[in-house]
Amino acid sequence: MERILRNATIWQEGRFRLADIAIAEGRILSISNAAGAQDCADAAGMDLHGAAVFPGFVDVHVHLREPGFSYKETIRTGTLAAARGGYAHVCPMPNLNPVPDSLAHLEEQLALIRRDGAVHVHPYGAITAGEEGASLADMADMAPYVAGFSDDGRGVQDRELMREAMEEAKRLGKLIAAHCEDNRLLRGGYIHDGDYARAHGHRGICSESEWGPIARDLRLAEETGCGYHVCHVSAKESVSLIRQAKARGVDVTCETAPHYLVFSDQNLQEDGRFKMNPPIRSQEDRAALIEGLLDGTIDMIATDHAPHSVQEKSRGLEKSPMGVVGLETAFAALYTHLVKPGVLPLGRLVDLLHTNPARRFGFGTPLAEGQPADLTVFDLERPYRVDPAAFQSMGRATPFAGMELLGVCMLTMVGGEIVWREELA
Repeated sequence: MERILRNATIWQEGRFRLADIAIAEGRILSISNAAGAQDCADAAGMDLHGAAVFPGFVDVHVHLREPGFSYKETIRTGTLAAARGGYAHVCPMPNLNPVPDSLAHLEEQLALIRRDGAVHVHPYGAITAGEEGASLADMADMAPYVAGFSDDGRGVQDRELMREAMEEAKRLGKLIAAHCEDNRLLRGGYIHDGDYARAHGHRGICSESEWGPIARDLRLAEETGCGYHVCHVSAKESVSLIRQAKARGVDVTCETAPHYLVFSDQNLQEDGRFKMNPPIRSQEDRAALIEGLLDGTIDMIATDHAPHSVQEKSRGLEKSPMGVVGLETAFAALYTHLVKPGVLPLGRLVDLLHTNPARRFGFGTPLAEGQPADLTVFDLERPYRVDPAAFQSMGRATPFAGMELLGVCMLTMVGGEIVWREELA
């Protein structure tokens, strides 16, 4: 069926302009001046009333929890949350049961994705068998079906095993997406080793547990030539190391997450919705992350959407599991706290949520004629209060709960099909 999105304020080539978007057979047929597509008499029209249209966002780091942990999230609920947040592509991490460390195990996840995915889903394969860090997973068999390889949730502790993984990934033409964490330095910590931890008697996680493995891996990536992606960067030292490596020509990209850009450990509360791994760090770390966004050191923003049950996250900072949800609040939180105050240009935010991850990982398409109709529509002037009870995700734990944000996702299309829609104002 043909469809026309009328009076769309489209983001294209770094600026907004008013246009009509004609869609047919899952692709963008034309983008014309407003009212220019009225000759398509058989098309279903939808008036966007000037709402902003962006290319569908790409999140290269989510947890959809299936197979194995469907009491936390399912492929269906997680991808509906993605659609509500404006995402057309998501990459779920492999800490599942069974771990996708072979083609047979991966196929269990792929079958669920084919059946239940509301958006495009590109899973990761594990780096090591069972994510246990002892031997490599069957990377070659999985390579055609995965976005890359990761042992997210656990850092690969052995240097030579990581070198072997990088050499294999290089041979296969795939990225290593690394969870960087040195277990020797954790010492039972569960929030940042900073002012809040010391003032409230909590055990802290030092920043070196993150930047130490990054420094190791950057040297290995330089030696092997492997494409290397650093997950959930949170520490100022990590940003500096990656900046230096890029200057040397290392094939490295990295991501950070909305909660690290909006909060510091000064904002922590005695609540499991403020607990994730790596932890929210100091104001100095937050400032370094924002500087990294602006100078291009940090390439993309991913949510690290990590749902748990309400019961699991009700146990406070010490006893709750690590992880918060983020797909449904990411754009609005970043638009409200970074774009509206003038910290980050809107064009840069679009690059971080779409253009850069699409370029690095090879999926996600621009808002252009002939391209798949993967797009999202936001009312940038509409405020709302974050109510976790209204989430599509089964997860409810978010540090943004109760906050007023600006920017509501009115519509998301994937392949020309509407996968999320709110009542247009």
